[in-house]
Amino acid sequence: MSEKPTALVIDDEPQIRKLIRIVLEAEGYRMLDSDSGRQGLSDIALRRPEVVILDLGLPDMDGLVVLRRLREWSRVPVLILSVRDGPEDKVAALDAGADDYVTKPFDSTELLARLRAIQRRAPYGTEEPYFQAGYLAIDFNSHNVTVKGHEVKLTATAYALLKVLAQHAGKVVTHKQLLREVWGPNAEEQSQYLRVYMTHLRKKIEIPEAPEKLLRTESGIGYRLVLPTGKGIRQ
Repeated sequence: MSEKPTALVIDDEPQIRKLIRIVLEAEGYRMLDSDSGRQGLSDIALRRPEVVILDLGLPDMDGLVVLRRLREWSRVPVLILSVRDGPEDKVAALDAGADDYVTKPFDSTELLARLRAIQRRAPYGTEEPYFQAGYLAIDFNSHNVTVKGHEVKLTATAYALLKVLAQHAGKVVTHKQLLREVWGPNAEEQSQYLRVYMTHLRKKIEIPEAPEKLLRTESGIGYRLVLPTGKGIRQ
């Protein structure tokens, strides 16, 4: 963690952002803010805060949606700060990947203590919202997939399948793991789902003239997304 850690606050209420800024800057944080979910996701990707404070009631998308999209590529510590105080709200947020949950109105000393706690538990290492392998590029924030610079439209299931393969790029992902992560634990024996969608995915992202295919079948085991030019990040 840097000497002056950066906190990004995603909240559409200017008064709340002003109050949090006073609390954080007095504690030595550098604060950034976003007033919408989409802007918040973009700011996390570009500005790399050490911790995120996220409201659930955002104007453009629910905070849980922001959280789920973020967790597709990042483990940055996230503290939910929301007026929603029901147990079901807290459970949903924690299940979606939140590290902690504080309700509004909040006590500043508690907020700071919880921020310090989730930062101590934070994983190390860099994370990127973009994946690139050869002519294939994926933006995990927007769910945008391009092949040779042209956008490819995928169904939600096909995208989920490609995402899992990209997250494990270069490694074999077993049939059961793919079925479990894309279709759920009750689908581990439904290999016909996998065959159908892999065929669909190949038609969407493979280039016939390419010297090497991106999606490789490992007979009797699973599938692998190969890295013809290595995994990289789009600039």
